[in-house]
Amino acid sequence: MLFQGDLFLYSATPASTKLIEFARELIEEAFEGRDPQTAQHEMPVEEFAALLADLKPRFIHHPTSKKLLVTLLDELGMALDKTYFDVPRLRTSTADHYLDSGISYAYHAHRDCWYAAPFCQVNWWIPIYEVVPENVFALHPQYFDRPVRNGSGRYDYAEWTAVSRPTAAQHIYTDTREQPKPEEALDLETELRLVPEPGGMLLFSGAHLHSTVTNTSGRTRFSIDFRTVHIDDVRSRAAAPNVDAACRGTTLRDFYRADDLTRIPEELAAAYEAEALAKLT
Repeated sequence: MLFQGDLFLYSATPASTKLIEFARELIEEAFEGRDPQTAQHEMPVEEFAALLADLKPRFIHHPTSKKLLVTLLDELGMALDKTYFDVPRLRTSTADHYLDSGISYAYHAHRDCWYAAPFCQVNWWIPIYEVVPENVFALHPQYFDRPVRNGSGRYDYAEWTAVSRPTAAQHIYTDTREQPKPEEALDLETELRLVPEPGGMLLFSGAHLHSTVTNTSGRTRFSIDFRTVHIDDVRSRAAAPNVDAACRGTTLRDFYRADDLTRIPEELAAAYEAEALAKLT
C-alpha cells in the first residue's frame, strides 16, 4: 500500500514516547534553560546554527537513539532480522525564515528518490513537541505517479556525502550546495498537511513529493525522521514506481539491520547501484 502512495499515521506509543523524551533531554540540555521552541527570538542566528551543529550529530550518533529506534520497530511488529534503518535524524524548521539554510535547511519540493534513496524506502516522521499546520511539512500526492522535470541527473550521492553534506553548518544565510530541485512550475497549493501528536508517526514512501512549509507559527519545530527498507524488497525490487529520478549512487549502504546493526550486504547495494546506473545509460 505504501508503494502505491498510501500513508500510515500512528498515534504515539510507549516506544515512540521514549524516543522523543530522549530527544527532548538532549535538546533542552543544549539550550540551557531557554525554551527550544522560542529560543530563536533570543539568539543571534549564528549562535543558533552553531548550537544545532553540535546538537544534531550528538542525537544522530548517540547509541541510545539507535537502541530506542529498534525498540520502536519491534513494538510495531517489524521483523528485526529483515528490517534495515538509517540513523534517526533530528530536524528543525525555524519560524519566519530565521534559519532556512544549511543545518536547518527548508526543503523545496522533492522526492527522497532524487537523492539516491531506494524506491523501496519508507520514510518515518515523528514530531518531538506539539506541532500545528503552520509548522509541519506538506505532501503533494497528486505527483506520486506523475513525472516532474528535475535536477536529479546532476546529483551524485558519493560526491554529496564527501563534499556537500559536511559543509551544512557553514550555510547560514544562503545554501549554495547543488541539490535536486523541480525544474518546472508545480501546483504546490494542492497539498496535504498531517499533524500528528508528539510521538505520533507518519509513514510514507520515499517516492512521494513533499516540501517544508513556510513556518508561520512563531515557534521552531523539532522532529525526528528516519527511513527503513525491508531486505526482501531490496532483493525482489518490490518498490514504488520511479517516474522521474535520474541520480547516481544509492543510500543503501547507510542502512543498519535492526537486530544486530550490521550493514546491508555490499553485493546487494552494488547490484542495486549498477542496475540503476544501467537504466540511465
